[in-house]
Amino acid sequence: MRDAELAIQGFPGMMARDSHAARPREIGGDEATYAAQALAGDAEAFGVLIQRYAGTARRVAQAILADPEDADDAAQDAFLTAWRKLEQYDPKRPFRPWFLRIVANTARDVRRARRVRETQLLSPGLASTVASPAEETERSLLRARLDTALASLPERQRLAVVMFDVEGYAHADIAEILGVPEGTVRSLVFHGRRSLRKALSPIIGEWK
Repeated sequence: MRDAELAIQGFPGMMARDSHAARPREIGGDEATYAAQALAGDAEAFGVLIQRYAGTARRVAQAILADPEDADDAAQDAFLTAWRKLEQYDPKRPFRPWFLRIVANTARDVRRARRVRETQLLSPGLASTVASPAEETERSLLRARLDTALASLPERQRLAVVMFDVEGYAHADIAEILGVPEGTVRSLVFHGRRSLRKALSPIIGEWK
């Protein structure tokens, strides 16, 4: 257990956006098998799960914290918490919703402890492509407006929109992560999108 915790604490490089760290095992295996092996004390198996969900954990945490450094801290803390609570994981169920609920709860704890400002930049960590100066200016304007619009949404709406539109999760998965009915998630996504469209319509209209 102690060796695995030390390994997780050494994972900030692995969790960096452009990390090319060697993967401990083939990433395409069954997550329940890896979780079972980790529960038996196999830190390398848990490392596979970290590789698989590091980016998602950071983005979910950042949707709550709106601060990249705090999001990295929360994601790392969530992995430690998940490692310590692995005996509570039901291998008959998907690992992802169980783990991302831990991420969301950890990020909320970090926010309460550090009083993170809700209006900080939200970065999905997507790689940029080569563009002309004019295109880059348009992207920057849209990104700044999107960041502001996302930060203005209520937390659950922001989480639902990020997980549905950025991460591509199904409504049912998001419902399990947030601990709300699936219909509530659909409503959160609908109202969150509507608020974003309203906030972005002026700048988008300028480009038409």
